[in-house]
Amino acid sequence: MDTQTTPLRWHGGSGPSTDPAGVHRVLADLERPCFVVRTPDGIGAASGGRVGTGQGLPLLAAAAPLPARNLGSPAFLAAHGVRHAYMAGAMAGGIASADMVIALAREGFLASYGAAGLLPETIGKALTRFAEEIPGLPYAVNLIHSPSEERLEREAVELFLRHGVRCVEASAFMNLSPHVVRYRLTGLRRDPSGAVVCDHRVIAKVSRPETAERFMRPAPAGLVSVLLDRQLITPEQAELAKYVPMADDITVEGDSGGHTDRRPLTALLPTILRLRDAVQHEHRYPTPVRVGAAGGLGCPTSVAAAFAMGAAYVVTGSVNQSCVESGASKATKALLADAGIADFEMAPAADMFEMGVELQVLKKGTLFPMRAKRLYELYQTYDGLEALPGAERAKLEQQILRRPLEDVWQECVRYFTRRDPEQLARAADSPKRRMALVFRWYLGMASRWSTVGDPDRVLDYQVWCGPAMGAFNDWVTASYLKAPRNRKVTDVAHHLMRGAAFQTRLAQLRLAGVRVPASAADYRPVPLEASAGTPAEAA
Repeated sequence: MDTQTTPLRWHGGSGPSTDPAGVHRVLADLERPCFVVRTPDGIGAASGGRVGTGQGLPLLAAAAPLPARNLGSPAFLAAHGVRHAYMAGAMAGGIASADMVIALAREGFLASYGAAGLLPETIGKALTRFAEEIPGLPYAVNLIHSPSEERLEREAVELFLRHGVRCVEASAFMNLSPHVVRYRLTGLRRDPSGAVVCDHRVIAKVSRPETAERFMRPAPAGLVSVLLDRQLITPEQAELAKYVPMADDITVEGDSGGHTDRRPLTALLPTILRLRDAVQHEHRYPTPVRVGAAGGLGCPTSVAAAFAMGAAYVVTGSVNQSCVESGASKATKALLADAGIADFEMAPAADMFEMGVELQVLKKGTLFPMRAKRLYELYQTYDGLEALPGAERAKLEQQILRRPLEDVWQECVRYFTRRDPEQLARAADSPKRRMALVFRWYLGMASRWSTVGDPDRVLDYQVWCGPAMGAFNDWVTASYLKAPRNRKVTDVAHHLMRGAAFQTRLAQLRLAGVRVPASAADYRPVPLEASAGTPAEAA
């Protein structure tokens, strides 16, 4: 600790505290400056009151006010009309539910509706709710890349345009599709001053530099020409396309639940930030692309670290799945609340099964990862269902599908007749393709069984999740958020951001040579109602 101290006289307030509980209260009083002083009883901390130099207590360090709303990029707050640089990312199948989006929007947070995998009428009902219940408040809707079901992506964009959706979270894209480009460009216009305005905001979730760069640059000229020829954009929009990037925000996704490359955020985020700076230097956009962070953010220390690395905003996913407003079942939420940091594994993804793409899921309490991997092994080994040996077919029907293969195929026919008939046409003369659709039936149903809480298929639950869930559970142990029934998504958001501000303040004091005792440096969540009038918990 630096011994070159400045005498400090304390006027008013409660005076310095030296006991760990008192020091913690001062550090958590984020709306007011914090002063670390040397007292006759030892090192203490104080906030509030009025200070001045003179024959008083020696000042060791000071930290400015740091409310949670100060974290991240002010440009992100302004662009999206939110009060916090925090976003709840989409979780497919409506797990990121309409209730979740509405609750967070009312508290000044951005949330993305989990539209992926839902039928258009279901998405439409959610969009109608947003228009009625949160008019004028910000929200996003997930647009997931569907290379094997192109129709779904096209229809999703058409639905978003009809409902006037102003922001989409684009995920799982490896290349730009005509549909995401169409959404972006149909929002282009010039304002009265002549400046280019894009009314359709895109937040692109990426985990590779090459994908990030595609979204950082203007739309490819070839795709713009195709859309113009099809009269899906106007000549003016085609002309303006060269002046704006494809995305307003790039979410850098490290090791996470669902689709993930499992790259460490600490390596990936700086790389994408440098790439953004290089692209900005080349294009000179009036508003630079913002870069946020996602993946593994399950406790305040992780969130604070993301901001410290330069993230404009943070995105959470797994931790929201266990919340009250989540579309997951009570049974699944109980499994999630019991997960540790190592209770996750990779398994084949339903939407990109034939390509061998995997996603991260919960391992504890379910056999899904093992069974899904077995299906992919069979798909690689045999040319079709008819080629399966009798013993393999019997195990498949009895242990995994728990239904005759022909019954599963008939369900596939009914499903794709309604959703995407082209899938059936492609499988008509391809036994391998037919096998893939049957196996995708299991993968798709496994997520549905988890969502609805089917008690007969608990061992087949597919729960998209990552290590952030284990970190969150560890952090909230012995707090009111330990029980899933208390996990309101807004409470989780507020405490993660407040805790991140608290941890950032600690880091500032450490740089000044102050070492805070561990007992005073641990931010634990307390009910927001209980702390509403307490300055120590205000954010």
